[in-house]
Amino acid sequence: MFPEIKRILYATDLSENAKYAFGYAARFSNRFGAAITVFHVIEELNPQITFQMMDLLGEEKWRKIQETRKHEAGELIRQRLEDFCKNEGEQDAACSFLVKEIKIVAGHPVEEIIEEAHKGGYDLIVMGTHGHGILAGAMMGSTAMRVLRRSRIPVTVVRLEPKK
Repeated sequence: MFPEIKRILYATDLSENAKYAFGYAARFSNRFGAAITVFHVIEELNPQITFQMMDLLGEEKWRKIQETRKHEAGELIRQRLEDFCKNEGEQDAACSFLVKEIKIVAGHPVEEIIEEAHKGGYDLIVMGTHGHGILAGAMMGSTAMRVLRRSRIPVTVVRLEPKK
């Protein structure tokens, strides 16, 4: 029996790989009538650097910079969703996937993705990946690999299609 997919967590680092992976999340959404939550983690700096930045800029200015980063990430995600629908509209009459919400948090990407996936009651995680270094063709990105290892729910990991 195939499990029911009603909630999809699409984790994005805003890279081209993640952008490409969204197509899979949208197709799953259309196919199963599942709602998508777009999830982006702004990686926190180590505490020592954070304290130095607050010391240098002042705590209020540092917090405003962090809020601006969060806002800009949200705007970029909304723009990409709009662009995706425009491009899909040319190829496909329906751009009917359902994005339920956009969540942007600060923290460690693997920890935050795993926490959100499990506390949010998702049925599937979709994320992009890319290899690094000499074995790029044979290896997954470290974030995707760690999420895949630690997740208790299915994870679809999508590689960027090579340019022809």
